[in-house]
Amino acid sequence: MEQIVPDSTQNILGQEELDLMHRYWQAANYLSVGQIYLMNNPLLKGGLADTDVKPRLLGHWGTTPGLNFIYVHLNRIINKYKASTIYICGPGHGGPGLVANAYLDGTYTEVYPEITEDEEGMRKLFKQFSFPGGIPSHVAPETPGSIHEGGELGYALVHAYGAAFDNPDLIVACVVGDGEAETGPLAASWHSNKFLNPINDGAVLPILHLNGYKIANPTVLARMSKKDLTDLFSGYGYEPFYVEGNEPEYMHQRMAEVMEECYARIREIQGTVRAEGTCYEMPRWPMIILRSPKGWTGPKFVDNKKVEDFWRAHQVPIAEARENADHRSQLEDWMRSYAPEKLFDENGALLPELKALAPQGELRMSANPHTNGGLLRKDLIMPDFRELAVDVTQPGAVMTSATKRLGMLLKEVMRLNADERNFRIVGPDETASNRLQDVFDVTERVFMGEILDYDEHVARDGRVMEVLSEHLCQGWLEGYLLTGRHGLFSCYEAFIHIIDSMFNQHAKWLKTTRTMAWRKPIASLNYLLTSHVWRQDHNGFSHQDPGFIDHVVNKKADVVRTYFPPDANTLLWVGDHVLRTYNRVNVIVAGKQPQPQWLSIEEAIVHCDAGLGEWKWASNVPEGEEPDVVMAAAGDVPTLEMMAAVDLLRQKLPEMKVKVVNVVDLMTLQPKEEHPHGIRDADFDAIFTENKPVIFAYHGYPWLIHRLAYRRHNHNNIHVRGYVEEGTTTTPFDMVVQNRLDRYHLAMDAIERAGGFGERGAAALNYLKEMRAKHHDYVREHGQDMPEILDWKWPYPKG
Repeated sequence: MEQIVPDSTQNILGQEELDLMHRYWQAANYLSVGQIYLMNNPLLKGGLADTDVKPRLLGHWGTTPGLNFIYVHLNRIINKYKASTIYICGPGHGGPGLVANAYLDGTYTEVYPEITEDEEGMRKLFKQFSFPGGIPSHVAPETPGSIHEGGELGYALVHAYGAAFDNPDLIVACVVGDGEAETGPLAASWHSNKFLNPINDGAVLPILHLNGYKIANPTVLARMSKKDLTDLFSGYGYEPFYVEGNEPEYMHQRMAEVMEECYARIREIQGTVRAEGTCYEMPRWPMIILRSPKGWTGPKFVDNKKVEDFWRAHQVPIAEARENADHRSQLEDWMRSYAPEKLFDENGALLPELKALAPQGELRMSANPHTNGGLLRKDLIMPDFRELAVDVTQPGAVMTSATKRLGMLLKEVMRLNADERNFRIVGPDETASNRLQDVFDVTERVFMGEILDYDEHVARDGRVMEVLSEHLCQGWLEGYLLTGRHGLFSCYEAFIHIIDSMFNQHAKWLKTTRTMAWRKPIASLNYLLTSHVWRQDHNGFSHQDPGFIDHVVNKKADVVRTYFPPDANTLLWVGDHVLRTYNRVNVIVAGKQPQPQWLSIEEAIVHCDAGLGEWKWASNVPEGEEPDVVMAAAGDVPTLEMMAAVDLLRQKLPEMKVKVVNVVDLMTLQPKEEHPHGIRDADFDAIFTENKPVIFAYHGYPWLIHRLAYRRHNHNNIHVRGYVEEGTTTTPFDMVVQNRLDRYHLAMDAIERAGGFGERGAAALNYLKEMRAKHHDYVREHGQDMPEILDWKWPYPKG
């Protein structure tokens, strides 16, 4: 890489400080290389033997020296200004660097006492990396100071902003790798500055690390001219500062100068608007563009092939160091180039003058409590949801929007927790669309761009965050939760799939942290999926996909929960419940359109607490007798169709004994041994019987119910109706007809599977088939559902 020396470079560092910082950087690099390669002899005493080298060399060197370089300069700023700072590492495979720095500042030993600050501790540190029974190669939950896991790239910057929201004293330094910068989510994440209010929020310092290459290809941004890069990031609203080169002394001086300038700009922006008490326009925040060689300070050539400043430095620059003596010698020379004798004493402890460079206590980035958000988490102040209940005396008589009632609950949550500023709602432009608009009585949508006089519910200081990127919504909320706060993600059901892999990563994070006593529980990630598959009157087939639940239930049972409240009062209970939980992923599926209300609030509490149960007021089975058929449902529209089917059966075959069951918590269908919410086999048998047909109307893909209940005694008699990939822009009832989830089909299933009921059963079947045919013609002529559908009410009083 050609050296670039701007005229403005100042010698911020005195020679002694520069030498100490350079040696600290060398120590981090030494520890990073050691983790990738060694399992014994960490101080290279007597030279490297083949048995000192790991048999499997795993890890990523290329990005690591740059990450270490940034770390030591952030430490300097933290020490000088006592600035609470956390470090988010976008190049996730820079794991050795983040582990090395946590070890150097002492946090690693505090968290893992067996990894002592001596030669034996260093040996264990090296051996455990990418080793069976050890730690992953990437930045992971096991890494102190991390809230961002490596692996899939694209989410570092959005996590950084999520961490900064409502953390006014926090600086989030976020390193964005130039490979990661090619992803769509990362490209959109630069716009997060339009949502950061410097009065109540902290600051994000993006550091775009251009080292030129991905695994085997040049990176897009690294090949852009400096002018184009400046234009790009100026257009995003940032002020870029450049640090470019490869000569260490110059780079240290330049980085120190730029860090000072960026810190000063951040405090200037915050000081001005906080003194004035308002922010009239979006600030232009600083960012750093660091251009340094990939694999910096590593071997320049191996086997006469270019390595440093090329893609070959990406993973393990020197291969087969255990088997190949020449490679092992080159590895030893590389490690000795850092002069370990000037970094560690003979017992392997970091020399005192270098130890003094690390911040102390909670100022250490690896020990900052914001990176272990459970330490800071405060329970939400919750209203009494009972006061918001729908008055239900006659089942099905009242029509209202369930999510409208949830919006009333969320409004009170916003109001009660306004002073704590620890609750936000995120969603892609759908808060009002999803009937949650009552929250705008107490807060607004936050936006730092230009606000016009006629904009509605848009303000600088809002607690609702809307942007047409599910990736940003998910990432903001993850960063917010991981630093100790609470939130809700409201989304159209079909498009929550966009963040499938982000959900995966978060669920895995939660699963992993359950085994770490030092990682304290964080608030749950709560999804509200609405505008769901059964009510897409004007959107059509493209908006019809209930499959996120199938994806969710693949995760570890103790992490995921899924809820299908059938009406407003059950949704109030579920909403209250999930906002009180921690270390979970809760998925709620509830429609926004007016639907019949079935349960009083007292009944809803009992029903939801159990997770499922018989609606005795809807059943007609005499006490002590067995039903002919069990009619079950999970979901609001399936419940409506199931109840209408029960009414039809009562009308046409009053002698049929029908048991009505509703499921709110889908995980209750699993055995107790497989999920904490699962019910015992005896309880399942009592509800669904051991040998009677069960007609199950389900919101999503039918096979999920079979998958959850396959071990139950009566599984072979369970017949599930659900979504089977049929749909278009049509009426609500025609949607269920096309997927054979309609009341007529459910009633037909019940008659056929309960034995037919002779001539009366045959007559009932003919009637139901005629009604389906009548619907087909009517809806295509009139463009709306038949009066029998639109005007239907549950006709039977309770008791």
